[in-house]
Amino acid sequence: MKVGRLLCLLGILAPLGCNTFAGRGGEVKTPDPATEGGLYHDARQLTFAGRRSGEGYFSPDGREIVFQSEREPGNPFYQIYRMSLETGETTRVSPGLGKTTCAFVHPDGERVLFASTHLDREAEGKQEAELEERASGRTRRYAWGFDPQYDLFARTAEGRLDRLTGEVGYDAEASYSPDGRWIAFSSNRHAYTEGAGGLLDADDRDRLAEDPSFFIDLYLLDTEDGSTRRLTNSRGYDGGSFFSPDGQRVIWRRFSEDGARAEIHSMRLDGSDERILTRMGVMSWAPFYHPSGDYVVFTTNRHGHDNSELYLVDAEGQSEPVRVTERDGFDGLPVFSPDGKTLLFTSNRTAGGQSQLFRAAWNDAAARQRLGLGAPSAQARSGEQSLPPSTGTLPEIREADLAAHVRALTDDRTSGRRAGTPGELVSAEYLAREMQRIGLAPAGEDGSYRHRFDFTAGIALGLNNTLELSRAGGRESAFEVDSAWRPLAFSKSGDIPDSPVVFAGYGLVAPAAQETAQIDDYAGVDVRDRWVMVFRGLPQSAEAEQRQHLQRYASMRHKAMIARDRGARGLLVVSGPLGRFRHDLVPLRFDASLAGTRIAVISLGDETAEALIARSSVRSLSALQAAADARILARDEEADLYGTELDGISLRATIDLETQRSEGQNVVGRLQVGAAASRQTIVIGAHYDHLGHGEGSSSLASGALVGAIHPGADDNASGVAVMLELAEQLMSRRLTGADLGRRDFVFAAWSGEELGLLGSDRWAADHVDPHSNRDGPVAYLNFDMVGRLRSDLVVQGLGSSPDWGALLERAAVPLELSVSAQNDAYLPTDATSFYTQGVPVLSAFTGVHSEYHTPRDTIDLLNLEGAVQIGELFGRIAVALSRAEPPPSHRAQAAPSSSQSRSGFRVFLGTVPDYAQSEITGVQLTGVAPDGPAEKAGMRGGDIIVEVDGRTIENLYDYTYSLDALRVGEAAAFVVRRDEELIQLEVVPASRD
Repeated sequence: MKVGRLLCLLGILAPLGCNTFAGRGGEVKTPDPATEGGLYHDARQLTFAGRRSGEGYFSPDGREIVFQSEREPGNPFYQIYRMSLETGETTRVSPGLGKTTCAFVHPDGERVLFASTHLDREAEGKQEAELEERASGRTRRYAWGFDPQYDLFARTAEGRLDRLTGEVGYDAEASYSPDGRWIAFSSNRHAYTEGAGGLLDADDRDRLAEDPSFFIDLYLLDTEDGSTRRLTNSRGYDGGSFFSPDGQRVIWRRFSEDGARAEIHSMRLDGSDERILTRMGVMSWAPFYHPSGDYVVFTTNRHGHDNSELYLVDAEGQSEPVRVTERDGFDGLPVFSPDGKTLLFTSNRTAGGQSQLFRAAWNDAAARQRLGLGAPSAQARSGEQSLPPSTGTLPEIREADLAAHVRALTDDRTSGRRAGTPGELVSAEYLAREMQRIGLAPAGEDGSYRHRFDFTAGIALGLNNTLELSRAGGRESAFEVDSAWRPLAFSKSGDIPDSPVVFAGYGLVAPAAQETAQIDDYAGVDVRDRWVMVFRGLPQSAEAEQRQHLQRYASMRHKAMIARDRGARGLLVVSGPLGRFRHDLVPLRFDASLAGTRIAVISLGDETAEALIARSSVRSLSALQAAADARILARDEEADLYGTELDGISLRATIDLETQRSEGQNVVGRLQVGAAASRQTIVIGAHYDHLGHGEGSSSLASGALVGAIHPGADDNASGVAVMLELAEQLMSRRLTGADLGRRDFVFAAWSGEELGLLGSDRWAADHVDPHSNRDGPVAYLNFDMVGRLRSDLVVQGLGSSPDWGALLERAAVPLELSVSAQNDAYLPTDATSFYTQGVPVLSAFTGVHSEYHTPRDTIDLLNLEGAVQIGELFGRIAVALSRAEPPPSHRAQAAPSSSQSRSGFRVFLGTVPDYAQSEITGVQLTGVAPDGPAEKAGMRGGDIIVEVDGRTIENLYDYTYSLDALRVGEAAAFVVRRDEELIQLEVVPASRD
């Protein structure tokens, strides 16, 4: 029986595995998961518009789908549409004319691949004929036509439609490989070519006219050069192919010659290692891999010609196929979301019995159990999917190649690349594959690219945190942790016995300075074996000079130290109604310091503090805070409240804090320049970790962006991209016989930088001898935030070697790149890990910006042309270092004093200073945070701050010192120079807390 006629009789819309089936209607019912092994649940209809819709595929980030639908006015045939799963908005991708089918999204998430006949001169006539046929009312079963006018097209993000094939014959059923280089598609072009050349016999010519699907085979299209290669050569329909998640294989279904049966096959891209996954003797089609690559979902009519069901089989074809759906009618064309958590399929379980798209939650664990598979990898358990490798990269450093790397590292699947998270693992896997692709030798542990390190990732509340209030007469009440109170991250853990509570103002002990008198909030107060209740921070009404002086004594660690030294059992920190804090509980934040204290330190909510003083002689918490403010401001009203014991009450607590340990991964490869590995090396590195969703204290996100993914395109996907491109350029030169010198290059992508240079510090400790540069690294080149070049590239670390000046000069002269050289070698980046071990360092930096450490640091804001120039400059430096004899010498610098590091400002202005500025009096801004206090006041990027509240600002030190004097919610007078004009602005600082 001819396959085309058989498909008509079955009511199947072929090509099977690429197009919609329209079976008979069935009861509108979501199957009971209990009857289906719990494999899926919550099946919901996704599309409703048009006569029918089907064959949906996810975008790489899982936020959109592409699908085909009959909904275009005046056109009865399918057109391609793109739907946002977040907004429900649907837009047409295809031209709207002719027939279309088989859409698929490129790994870049932008281009959409599909087949179309819109260039057919008879397209409109075929539309009219179909409309007339439908209007006639004649009954017929739906069938697919293998129109030889189908060609492949790709719609770009800019809306351009690129034609990919143009041969006579059916070119359709196409999908991209995970790296985007290859397109697998189905075609019978060879039959038309052979027929035209007289190479088909009479029977095959008749068969081609009657059933062109018989001649369809699989093809590969190379997107780099446009060439095609035939993968299969069998009699019978091969089609509906998709790539495995690792890009090494394709899976498809093959019809028998009589068209009565179809089985699922897979093979490698070179056509070898062909495997048959099913041997069911029925029609099995539309296979699609789970993102883990461990198993496949497909469609089969095992239970009747009019009943298509979803089934599973393992990727090796060793297991007995497992049934997924159980209902009469059509369930088919299944695909998984990129994270493997959602099943998307076509079904006629609709009221009218027409096919529409449905989605359901998928149970991977149940599927594995039914198939007899082991647990998935850690990566699969995390819900992540491998990033596709870069595609089409060339040896020279190019903007397009840089963009590909940045796009991969900022993909949502990396979840912000926080060290120790599944997103870091996804990123590390990508980097290792890229180093392997480039040709770098593994330089990690055990012959791999990975160099692992353990670290303390954070602090969390344990299960046994209690705080109980005892009153006279034995009455007790308990407070709920994390809502009424919260321990601070550096608190002592354990039991604190019932102890009285005494009030000690702001808990300050500070010497006199200029016009500020000495302060001792503990004078005359006995705190031994007691809880000490103090207010957080400083009084809002403190004058500028006093605030600047007291700021360093107002940190919670300092206050805890003072209480400890005076014998207190614990410190109770209260924000108070006059404090103007955004949240009255201090966040439980790990501050990268493991130093704790010997006393309990607890943050109390204002309502909790009110409950404590309710039975004392104090009128209210606000009255208590007003008294504390008066004492600090040298006004003695109600000062007798100091030392007040909150009579009639005592507190006992159990504090349970858990230190969270994790593992980070550096990714390291080596480029050997000679016949043997060199004793000395040049290390070239960039950190790839970032902030995740903004956990910890480093995020500057605000408002609705708090908790969102921080993509870190500039910080520091840009630096990693330049490093990889430089590695590829040098490897290409090595392979073509260029003289790269005498020292091998080690390329390293560091993790844990954002948590304190953890990864690079550990690697340097393992591989650098600080007492000798005869072996190992003799120089380190660093890229950190190199994607926002404006006027000058900042090259830091020139003071680490007397040889850097001349070397930088020779490297920079031929390039059209303005360089600003800075001597400081103690830098807040991985270069410091090497400099402190005696290795000279240079670090490239293009400056901070208003998107720094926020979810707004995205790829569209990068200056990739500038990044290319930076790569070229450091490539010249790297080769010069490899050739140099002797290597650069190390020069010691005095370490910066702790007094130079000023942190903990309460006020937030939203100004972003240009740390690369030179020969400017004042502080020039590279930008201001959107909707921040500075922007609201009229300040903008390029302004130079020259005065704050009457204080002259000549440099960054003046500016940071002036911030101590500012108060939340109270206007401060700023003077900025804009061009040649001095402009006075009123800025109202906001709170960071």
